[in-house]
Amino acid sequence: MSSINKPAILGGIAVREARFAPRVTMGAEEQKAAKEVLESDVLSAFIGGAGNFFGGGQKVKKFENEWAELYGFENAVSVNSWTSGLTVAVGACGVGPGDEVICSPYTMSASATCALFYGAIPVFADIDPITCCLDPASIEKRITKRTKAIIVVHLFGHPADMDPINSIAKRHDIRVIEDAAQAPGVHYKGKPVGAIGDIGGFSLNFHKHIHTGEGGMLVTNDAALARRCSLIRNHGENVVDTTDESLVNAIGGNFRLTELQAAIGSVQLGKLPNYLKTRQALASHLRNRLE
Repeated sequence: MSSINKPAILGGIAVREARFAPRVTMGAEEQKAAKEVLESDVLSAFIGGAGNFFGGGQKVKKFENEWAELYGFENAVSVNSWTSGLTVAVGACGVGPGDEVICSPYTMSASATCALFYGAIPVFADIDPITCCLDPASIEKRITKRTKAIIVVHLFGHPADMDPINSIAKRHDIRVIEDAAQAPGVHYKGKPVGAIGDIGGFSLNFHKHIHTGEGGMLVTNDAALARRCSLIRNHGENVVDTTDESLVNAIGGNFRLTELQAAIGSVQLGKLPNYLKTRQALASHLRNRLE
C-alpha cells in the first residue's frame, strides 16, 4: 500500500494538519431569545400547585408544543435533563421496588440507574453487534414475572429494532421506554423514535445535536403517561383528580426546565433539520473515505 493510501496513523500522509474550528452553537437568534427572557425578569414560571403555571410558563409550553408538532407526537413534557427524564419515565410507567427493568449494557449510566430510584433492579440484555442497540432475542431471554419495563437505547442515532421489541413487550404486558438521547429526528420505518414504544425522550445536554446547556424532552402518545410525567416533574404535589389511582402517592422532584432554557431550545429546534442534514453528509463522506 502506498503512503498516499495509508491512514496517517500507519505512516500515510495526513489529510488535515490544522485543528478543526471550535464548535459554535449559540448565534444571534439564541442571544435574542435569551435577552427577551432576561428582560421579562421571569426565568421560571413553574408553581407547585393547582393552576395554569403547574405546567410552566409560556416559553416552556411553546417549546413543548413545537417539539410535539415537529414530529407528530401527541404529548411533549420538558425536564431539566434527560437523566431526570429517564427517572420520570420509569416512575410514570409505575415501576416500583423489586420490579425488574431490562436495560442495555452499552450506554450512558443513567439508562440503567434510573431504575434504582424506584427500588427496581436493572437487568442487562445483550446488544446487536451491528447496531449496538438491544438485541430482541436477548431481551426475551431475560424476561421474568418481575419484569416491568424495557429501556431501549437508540445509540449513535441508530434506531433499535422496535417492531420485535414492541411485540415482545405486548406479549408480556411490559412497558417500553425509548432512550433517544442521541436520536432526535431519527425515524424507524417511517415513525419518529421516542414514542414508538410507550414513552421516550431526548437529551438537550451541551454535547447533543441541539441543546439548552442541560435539559431533556419526554414524548408519548399516551395522555395518562404524559399527565404522570407532568406530576412527577413538579414534586408530585398537585393531585386534584383522586379518582385516578395512578396519580395517588406519586413521588416527584424538581425536574423543571426554565423559561430561559426553553426559549433557547425553541430556536435550536428550528435548526435541527439542517443540523441533521449536515451530520448525515459528514458521516457519508467519512464512511466513503474509510471504505
